[in-house]
Amino acid sequence: MMYGMGKMLALMGIFLLLLGGMLMATERIFHLGRLPGDIFIQKGNFTFYFPIVTSLLLSLLLTVILNLLFRR
Repeated sequence: MMYGMGKMLALMGIFLLLLGGMLMATERIFHLGRLPGDIFIQKGNFTFYFPIVTSLLLSLLLTVILNLLFRR
């Protein structure tokens, strides 16, 4: 049982690593993460950034892709 959980965690780690690399690469190409509607506040030495529109867009995209992949 623990072997299966370890294998699943390792696969999830590899998936997250690949997803992070893809997001870093697409940020340079599509400027993903700096869309209109993302909250960015900078005052003095304080910076607050919350990519709400980017999060919604990625959620929608992943929902569509995963529904197409796992539809039976």
